[in-house]
Amino acid sequence: MLLTGARVTNYRSAMDSAEFAIEPGITRLVGKNESGKTAILQALHKSNPVQAGPGLDEIVDFPTPLARQRRAYPAGERIPVTRLTLRLGPQEIRGIEDELGPGTLAEVEFHVTSGYRTPSRSFELWLDEAAAVNHLRSTLDEPCGPEVASAVTVEELYSALSALEEMPGSAMKLAALIEDWPDRRLDLRIIEEHIRPRLPKFAYFAECDTMPGQVSVHRLIDGRDSGELSRGEQSLLSLLTLAGVRPEELLEVNQQEQLIRELEDAANALSDEVLSYWSQNTQLDVTLAMLAGDDGPVLQIRLRDRRHRASVPFDERSRGFVWFFSFLAHVTELERQEQDLVLLLDEPGLYLHGRAQQDLLRLITERLAPRHQVIFTTHSPFMISPGSLSEIRTVTDHDKNGTTVGADFTTADADTTAPLVTALAAELSKSLLVGERTLLVNRPSDLIHLDVLSGLLEARGRSGLDSRWSPAPVGGAVNLAVITALNGPSSAVMLTDGAAHPGTRGLVEIGEFTGGTAADLEDLYETEFYLALVNHAYSEQLAAPIRADELTSTDPRIVERLRVHFRELGLEFNPYPCAALLLRDAAAMPNAVDGVTLTRAERLFARVNELL
Repeated sequence: MLLTGARVTNYRSAMDSAEFAIEPGITRLVGKNESGKTAILQALHKSNPVQAGPGLDEIVDFPTPLARQRRAYPAGERIPVTRLTLRLGPQEIRGIEDELGPGTLAEVEFHVTSGYRTPSRSFELWLDEAAAVNHLRSTLDEPCGPEVASAVTVEELYSALSALEEMPGSAMKLAALIEDWPDRRLDLRIIEEHIRPRLPKFAYFAECDTMPGQVSVHRLIDGRDSGELSRGEQSLLSLLTLAGVRPEELLEVNQQEQLIRELEDAANALSDEVLSYWSQNTQLDVTLAMLAGDDGPVLQIRLRDRRHRASVPFDERSRGFVWFFSFLAHVTELERQEQDLVLLLDEPGLYLHGRAQQDLLRLITERLAPRHQVIFTTHSPFMISPGSLSEIRTVTDHDKNGTTVGADFTTADADTTAPLVTALAAELSKSLLVGERTLLVNRPSDLIHLDVLSGLLEARGRSGLDSRWSPAPVGGAVNLAVITALNGPSSAVMLTDGAAHPGTRGLVEIGEFTGGTAADLEDLYETEFYLALVNHAYSEQLAAPIRADELTSTDPRIVERLRVHFRELGLEFNPYPCAALLLRDAAAMPNAVDGVTLTRAERLFARVNELL
């Protein structure tokens, strides 16, 4: 059975979330802090929790702005909170059709509504009752009269069978069958027999749900029996269950050593699975010990780091591995119950480093999603895959309407979509910048100068920029240096600030080929030639052509001198229109660029090509 949609109303900040779709694998609820993401997960969890816990509280959970509407509901009437849309799976469909015949289900999707004031749920199914009646009637050995033959509802069929003066054996059997149905209703039969027992259970996990470093065995037993275990203690109990150990057995001193060995075997198996995804530190072991406490035996869990030859109590270790381990222990134990699960993860990886978050995302994608539906909340770009934008649902808190959830993130505010923008920008940057032959330059106009100068050289039979380079502008000399340091020595970078970067490979200063301390690609040209481009490109804005002696700035770079001069004229200088003009007219002026410029460019290209 698959959860395909949900709507949350009247729960905390979610006055009406609106209907939102749930993906078969992973659904990612993205929103800023205090947007109501947790409220959505909690409401879903309380609609059918995998383990008993605090239910819906009309006084605490009902939205304060709607208090008047709450009091207007008649006493005893359900106030809806969740309306789930589910789709029957092949197994459920086959079971219904085997009993009631093909065509009984008019739709394979149905709705379930839960809410305040009553623990019961209401179901909305779309059935073809006449098709079911035809199937039931086909089980009769012989005709039983016109009333039985004309019945189109189960109630009509039952009434007609009950009215027979002489009831054949098959008719008696069919009547007895229908008599056992709740209120002799087809929909209730399907709900109670085929749907309710197979409804997916919701399991909720928060970042704080980690195993304690130690716990009293008596506390573990009492909490289990009273249903008052914390989620972290429940994860510890799950570990005991996986090892086949009952907490009561830990009270038997003569068996403790053997039981600890069994627990460690289970912990090692879980650790191996966690470490297959956890790339941050693979030198970790989980150890257990029994200690004497004031209230009897205490079970202690420690995490040993082989790299540092030290161990600490489990809850004193970095939260990442501890959460991974605790979470997987709980999920693994739940999986043994052979039921459909929807895993609700509230801000998983909140305290994890970016790469550790990617480890977690791989765990979710490879280990969990193929077995269960997963819904998690996040505001981290590392938990968003640019290739999986169809899984994104934005969560927004509106001043009047409260929390809403939707798939159209183009209408969400900038704060909500910030993680999406960051994730997409990172992916785009990776595709542009990460490679063995990426040539990082300062501005988009640099791409034109590289293309024009290389083309002019090659037209004369000289060497231009190797075609294996893929130029990419990154915006600013500081960015050039930082990206090169991060991207490794395989990319060449043309620095414009003349700053020294000792020991850094792959950095090429243009000033080396212009004779200046700092230079842009524009400084490869003779000053008069470049000024001619500027005067032509800005002819409509300039009252008179600019002369070289009018440039008052002493900056060695022509672009920076022009920026200063344009500001003095009340204008703003952008080198791109000049580059565009050069690109447009290059074919018509093969001899306009002088030999000195081409020689400088050829030397520069030779230096860059060496880095291949």
